[in-house]
Amino acid sequence: MPRIPFVPETLSEPREVVEAIKKRRGGKFLALDRMLLNSPPVAMGWNSLMGAVRTQLTLPGKWRELAMCVVAVLNGAEYEFVAHAPIYVQEGGRDDQIKAMRDPFAASSDAKHFDDAERAVIQLTIEMTRTVHVSDATFAQVRRHLPNDQQMFELVTVIAAYNMVSRILVATGIRPEDH
Repeated sequence: MPRIPFVPETLSEPREVVEAIKKRRGGKFLALDRMLLNSPPVAMGWNSLMGAVRTQLTLPGKWRELAMCVVAVLNGAEYEFVAHAPIYVQEGGRDDQIKAMRDPFAASSDAKHFDDAERAVIQLTIEMTRTVHVSDATFAQVRRHLPNDQQMFELVTVIAAYNMVSRILVATGIRPEDH
């Protein structure tokens, strides 16, 4: 059980918040949604931000999902990893990469499983998640692989946003079996 109770799956109020979340989720709530709905204002803002991060960016989906999975591993957010690893594969990732990213520090220099761009994304994710500060060298390495400032900013935003997600999941005790 999570540390804060989930709201009921049958929750219908406040209607505008519930409908917005269900619209984005295909008519249902995930466990995370049921936690967020303990505060409707937070749930509404979250739904808007995370909907944009998940579906409206120009950043390649494979990089987005790689960063999300690495954040999940670094922060011990198994719920997040289990949710995003299959999407990573749908976006062009491989099962051997999923296994390798379970050790992000090794993955950041693993040329067998990850190309230069992927290793740069992993390193950026490690630095942003572990120390917040990003080295100039890491930032420059990632920039070499992105066509513009928009995608660079979007990658930084994905990493920051999924650090927020993982911190909610871990602090409240949401686990994969709650999915």
